[in-house]
Amino acid sequence: MYGLWRPRVLGAWRVPATGPVIYAVNHSHNIDGPMVMGVAPRPTHFLIKKEAFVGPLGRFLTGIGQLQVDRHSTDRTAIARALGVLTNGGVLGIFPEGTRGEGDFASLRAGLAYFAVRGGAPIVPVAVLGSTDRPGRLIKGLPPLRARVDVVFGDPFDAGDGSGRRTRKALDEATERIQKQLTAHLENARRLTGR
Repeated sequence: MYGLWRPRVLGAWRVPATGPVIYAVNHSHNIDGPMVMGVAPRPTHFLIKKEAFVGPLGRFLTGIGQLQVDRHSTDRTAIARALGVLTNGGVLGIFPEGTRGEGDFASLRAGLAYFAVRGGAPIVPVAVLGSTDRPGRLIKGLPPLRARVDVVFGDPFDAGDGSGRRTRKALDEATERIQKQLTAHLENARRLTGR
């Protein structure tokens, strides 16, 4: 990432040095996940759509510990592997909106709350800004080479209410708390970076 673009990483010191952690990353461009993997202070295992696991790219993603997920059904294998990452004290990366979009955390899916509550892991909000500012001249689908991309890590927080409940209502309430925290982090990251 540092060879192709000019990432500016802010707040990486906020990421807990040990124990399970979930990165909740906004997702507006293809490079957001690889950018976070390349600049994060700890190795990250992202849940990535199974359609990306094709040919050499699929072997590469599997080789670096990324987890494929079927977004169109309840993928129990992916759930078990993601919880295994947390059980082993690793970092799980999730795009809480489920797919690439505006990257504004406007519509969260319940998966993030489930993993945070079930895995007992704090959530670290991560804002990737600048990846969609303008297309590159050589490859239109990527930001221009040497363009500035900001990655802003926020303060870790717990999604649960402390009760340990895992009911549908508890997960819905956790999703609301998460959305407020992520939205506030994104606004703060935009102020901090001027984007």
